[in-house]
Amino acid sequence: MKSFYSNLLDNNKRWVQERIDLNPEFFEELSKGQKPPVLWIGCADSRVPANEIIGAKPGEVFVHRNIANLVVHTDMNMLSVLDYAVNVLKVRHVIVCGHYGCGGVFAAMGNTSVGIIDNWLRHIKDVYRHHAKELENIADKSARFDRFVELNVEEQVQDLAQTSIVQAAWANGQELGIHGWVYGLRDGIIKDLETNLYNNEDLEQVFRLKFDTE
Repeated sequence: MKSFYSNLLDNNKRWVQERIDLNPEFFEELSKGQKPPVLWIGCADSRVPANEIIGAKPGEVFVHRNIANLVVHTDMNMLSVLDYAVNVLKVRHVIVCGHYGCGGVFAAMGNTSVGIIDNWLRHIKDVYRHHAKELENIADKSARFDRFVELNVEEQVQDLAQTSIVQAAWANGQELGIHGWVYGLRDGIIKDLETNLYNNEDLEQVFRLKFDTE
């Protein structure tokens, strides 16, 4: 275990040297600030590294990760990240990226208690409840699991668009797109679910917030 820990620090030194060899000014330039065009809301799964799977460089992606890439309106951590990304960094895209084989989504399909995370998984179970008819008509369990992963991402995209943070940005004329993706662990390919939202006109009327512009 100690050797693995030591290797992490050694790997860091090698990585630093590789960056400097390519660009001696790399870290000096990086330290001047960040202006990423993308906020990534993804799963905490260690097999889905945001920057790496889309070939992004340090400084290009602002990242928030949690179990099963959820957008929960009472989650102050997520809301704080979103507010900073939208209102300070002025990101132009927010991507909710789930992944096939997600353990959180799989656990939410069953009834076995897994501890305190049961309370978090409740949000995913709500997604199942809303789409139960479609899901239970899929006989193949693997295919049903994959579709549940996709539906979970689609619901998070809607939840994201319904936040006052995103809707205020749209009301102010800010260029901001919301997107849903699913990453394939078996092949490394990202599937665009084409749930792109650029204003609140695609939301149900009850979710369209009105802001005082005076």
